[in-house]
Amino acid sequence: MTPAVNVDLNDPTPPYEQVRRQLVALITSGQLAAGERLPSVRQLARDLGLANGTVARAYAELEAARLVTTRRGGGTTVAANAVTPARATRLRLDCAARSYVETARHLGFAQDEAHEAIARAWR
Repeated sequence: MTPAVNVDLNDPTPPYEQVRRQLVALITSGQLAAGERLPSVRQLARDLGLANGTVARAYAELEAARLVTTRRGGGTTVAANAVTPARATRLRLDCAARSYVETARHLGFAQDEAHEAIARAWR
């Protein structure tokens, strides 16, 4: 049974990214284990009230990151040895960075302004 994935329509983050980010977190935390099957694109889209293409995009990005594998007729499963501890940490950082960029874009900031905000926060 796949843990719950939710989409917040009030979140400025696009729905595909919310789905992708939550699945990355479930995989990197071990809540979804290697070999575990994810819901079909159609099923998850129906459950979340999203278009099939939205979920398909999230799954495609997970596959490009080698976190899942998809086989025709076999569905989508968590990839074997998808995450080492070092990779899990890097993926969490990447997710946080993507979320930050989406928020900065939604708020209308340019890349240099977003970089400046990071530099201020780092100090």
